[in-house]
Amino acid sequence: MRFSSLFLPLLGVLFLVAFSGNGQKTRSPLAGKIICLDAGHGGTAQTDAYRVGPTGEREEWINLRVALLLQKMLEEKGATVLMTRVQDQHVPFEDRVQLARQNKAQVFLSIHHNATADSSVNFPIIYYHGYAAENRGSVALARNIAQALVKHHYKTNVPSSIASDHTIFPTAGAKVLRDSYGIPAVIAEASFFTHAPEEARLKQPEYNRQEALAYVAALEAFFRKTPPPILPKNSKHTLPPFRAAQEAERMSPSAKRWLQDYQAGLQLLRQKKDTASMRQAYDLFTRSAKSFPDSYVAALCHQHRATLLRRLGKPKESRQEALRAREFYVRLKK
Repeated sequence: MRFSSLFLPLLGVLFLVAFSGNGQKTRSPLAGKIICLDAGHGGTAQTDAYRVGPTGEREEWINLRVALLLQKMLEEKGATVLMTRVQDQHVPFEDRVQLARQNKAQVFLSIHHNATADSSVNFPIIYYHGYAAENRGSVALARNIAQALVKHHYKTNVPSSIASDHTIFPTAGAKVLRDSYGIPAVIAEASFFTHAPEEARLKQPEYNRQEALAYVAALEAFFRKTPPPILPKNSKHTLPPFRAAQEAERMSPSAKRWLQDYQAGLQLLRQKKDTASMRQAYDLFTRSAKSFPDSYVAALCHQHRATLLRRLGKPKESRQEALRAREFYVRLKK
């Protein structure tokens, strides 16, 4: 394998100990844990033109900087860290997942940063694979990461989104999450490099370090408890796909209206109850959910679609949309 030199021995892990407030020695919850860090993308500068910020900073560079900082922090806590890449190179999805599986990783964390047509957008999005009721271990990890990023990285009350990868890849989900299913695994999009002030911050080593520290806090919180089980895929639910905008499509001018469409749909519901208005509101919620399927209002769009479908005499479709909102979107707090 092209990264065979990156396999780390699983024996002889050095456990870091720290003194607690009462003078007793305590181990970090990360001590002895096996964590696979996947710096997203790599070597893609020649293959796409949208994974780049307003002044030219590329996502794969940011991902790698954060991952390398996080690797060092986790190792200092006594964890064994598996790196899918340590330089700006392309590594196939299969090799990334194989690294985690062969070494019995207890977490697979894919580090990313996001892009969208609306340059005012900046908040974290964390993806898990499949259905929330089945992939409970990954949902728990996603919650910990979202909470830590808001508290330790943003340090302000920004919105956040925890969403299934089926919201953005509706037929199968993201390959690294699909193929690593069974391991608590997430793709964490910490912020948007298409937001000009955020891109400037992401160039700063100390800001990258702050993000890495948030991941440390999240992983410590995750390992303090026994992770919930991960059930077989489709053991509880199967939903028809909802066709949403894909990566490049989300950079289109129409995608910028995701929030205005949601707000316009709400206004219609408040003002009018006739059939024509309900159908118009339904279309607005649908367009918002398609334009930005993993936004912090997308779950609300699907909830409103479910309500409107029921009022319009489509109970089966209504139940499907209500289930989609429940399984593909997770609230930050239980």
